[in-house]
Amino acid sequence: MKITVETIINAPIDKIWSAYTTPNDIMQWNAASDDWHTTQATVDLRVGGTFLSRMQAKDASFGFDFTGTYTQIVPNELIAYSLGDRTAEVVFESRANGVSIRVTFDAETEHTVEQQRQGWQAILNNFAMYVTTHP
Repeated sequence: MKITVETIINAPIDKIWSAYTTPNDIMQWNAASDDWHTTQATVDLRVGGTFLSRMQAKDASFGFDFTGTYTQIVPNELIAYSLGDRTAEVVFESRANGVSIRVTFDAETEHTVEQQRQGWQAILNNFAMYVTTHP
């Protein structure tokens, strides 16, 4: 099953793309709630390149590596990647009221569809807030 989350950000596409793909920026916005954070991020933004975000509870009680391999890159337009046997894609689309960022991903089986939708949407909302509040 595919799940889609989306937001619209009123900022230049170059700024949005950079914040989405730069490890230091990723560490600032990549969390679904205030009690989690990303302690490490690496990005090799090319087809066949990999990424890693170390996501961890702030109390260090739990953490995991969110990793994948890029399968398609179109600068300022599309990032597609595999997560093992699952896939995801991020589409950046200019609109009259800003840039739409739409993330579509294959659901996993450990969490409910609604938990996954809420978590990924929360991360995307954090991203939007980060882009619009940081120079």
